[in-house]
Amino acid sequence: MTTSDRVVASREAKSLLLSINKIYKKTKDSDLIDLMKRLTEKKRKIEKRLKGMPSLI
Repeated sequence: MTTSDRVVASREAKSLLLSINKIYKKTKDSDLIDLMKRLTEKKRKIEKRLKGMPSLI
């Protein structure tokens, strides 16, 4: 996965999270919360990989 692929994936995940959140506000479906938690975890992993290792200088 290239860096640009990771950027696109992170943006898509954010968009999905916002859309799911709007639906959740209306329905209060607990399955949506579980889905959002899994998607958020994947998004965090992608973003962590984008930021890279911190330098020790």
